[in-house]
Amino acid sequence: MSSEHYPVHHHGIYHNLPTFPPSTKNLTAIITGANGISGFATLRALLDHPDRWSKIYTISRSPPPAEMLNLLTPSQRSRIQHVPADFLQSPQTIAEPLKASGVTADYIFFYSYLQPRPPAGSAPWANAQELVRVNTALLTNFLSALSLCNIKPHRFALQTGAKNYGVHLGRIRTPAIESDPRVTLEPNFYYPQEDALWDWCARNNVEWNVIRPSWIIGAVKAAQMNALYPFAVYAAVAAHRGQPLVFPADWSAWLMESHHATARLTGYLTEWAVLEEKCRNEAFNAQDTSPLSFDRLWEELVGWFGVEKGGVGPKEDESEMATVVGKGGSHNPVGGGPPVTLKFSFTLQHWAHQPENAAAWREIMAANPRVTVDPFQDVEGYFTFGDAAFGGVSQLSMNKARRLGWTGFVDTSESIFEMYREMEGLGMLPRTKVDVARPLA
Repeated sequence: MSSEHYPVHHHGIYHNLPTFPPSTKNLTAIITGANGISGFATLRALLDHPDRWSKIYTISRSPPPAEMLNLLTPSQRSRIQHVPADFLQSPQTIAEPLKASGVTADYIFFYSYLQPRPPAGSAPWANAQELVRVNTALLTNFLSALSLCNIKPHRFALQTGAKNYGVHLGRIRTPAIESDPRVTLEPNFYYPQEDALWDWCARNNVEWNVIRPSWIIGAVKAAQMNALYPFAVYAAVAAHRGQPLVFPADWSAWLMESHHATARLTGYLTEWAVLEEKCRNEAFNAQDTSPLSFDRLWEELVGWFGVEKGGVGPKEDESEMATVVGKGGSHNPVGGGPPVTLKFSFTLQHWAHQPENAAAWREIMAANPRVTVDPFQDVEGYFTFGDAAFGGVSQLSMNKARRLGWTGFVDTSESIFEMYREMEGLGMLPRTKVDVARPLA
């Protein structure tokens, strides 16, 4: 099923996407976690090709919300069948609805993920052992259920992420490449998930892929882990209150290149990986290859949300800023060097706890009845990952995918804007002041 002899094509803001032979058709797929950012984006990527993907089973405790399904056409929705299952239950219990629904799959895409909330005031991934326990169980229970149902796909794709390289622990070697060794400074659920998948695939003669994106961009109702959603909330409130959009971190964060992974583009990459025979049993990084600094993003946020007083960069005097110190020395993934530090004049969480900002959002909701989501009801849930994004996103090398023929590209600035516009339809944001983003070109 090689795409190398066919021309690339474009889909909206997504460029240089692979084209597959017409004989690649009538495939069935399972997507788990299709109500999350990555799962829903891959669902949309597959639905773009009705001849290629005739039936897609979405499997999770609950289906994608109606607001998300409204982003799809009636024809696309007709090719989806949701099968309810809780992957924390026993394999026998999971297998029952799969058998009852007659689920089959040529390909499986696994995106199920649970983020147990860490102790108050700690880092987003501080509860490493609990993350391992819960997320390893999600995958191993599902794999056992597949065996009970005698479902053996041609290829199984598992998405993990940049934490594979220890980006959440401190300094790493950059760019990160897929052959880099595992970082064993603390438990990481990606590793037992990979081991479980490889073992199951070997025993069942099934091929596999592992996809590792950086910070993920995409619009879904469950936005607690969306690092860029709180910036839109912050900009909308600044515009509403007639205040400037003040950057809360330091100069290093302001000018640092961040490398994001737009979920829709990663969905196209994942489809390419599983359909290419030469990509079998390989892991691939995923990112847009469109670096973006906060300096440039801030300028766009001001225009998108109509912040009349404009944007304000970091403080000149950093001596008055609070300093967050990470791990250093032997606790760094690189095994040495000083700790990573980040300075704040304030955090997004601190800003969101201020009652006048919560009140401003309620006024925005009152003036815009279509805005139904109030992120201020769960400050830690919605704003924690925004603060984490100030630390930047270490670059993931795309050399491996490029060498094997992947050429897909999206301008990250345009994809962030597309996400915000879709979040309007999901009731999460007021309407932007412009209809089209300018590309970073």
